Amino acid sequence: MIPITDDSTIADWEEFEQPSLTHRMNVNDMNIIGTIDGIEAIKQAIYKQLNTERYEHEIYGPDYGIELKDLFGQPKVLVYPILCYRIKECLEADDRIELVDGFFYDKENSKKSDMRIEFTVHSKFGDFVGSEVFQIGG
Repeated sequence: MIPITDDSTIADWEEFEQPSLTHRMNVNDMNIIGTIDGIEAIKQAIYKQLNTERYEHEIYGPDYGIELKDLFGQPKVLVYPILCYRIKECLEADDRIELVDGFFYDKENSKKSDMRIEFTVHSKFGDFVGSEVFQIGG
């Protein structure tokens, strides 16, 4: 028999947004000091996502990181649209990021074996321009 209840038995609850507070990662000195929140926390999360090969590390779920290995050695003209799609897919999985667009391949600041991609991130905390250098060989 299925129990019959009325709405008075359901507790009132509110949904709270979790803070984006996290530890500050200093990449240059290879240490962690203090904490960051808001846009700075998102920028750090973007750095970590775009520098983690997807499916390589068991500690991360299947939605974390970006797939780059199959792009190594491919012509840049083919890599650019694929890379833009993968950056967008990777970053928009974060619920703090609403949209990633405005992709730009910075040829002047790219070496022969890498691609510097700039993009605009629209987040809950505001918009900013991000960039990353991807080693693709070739």
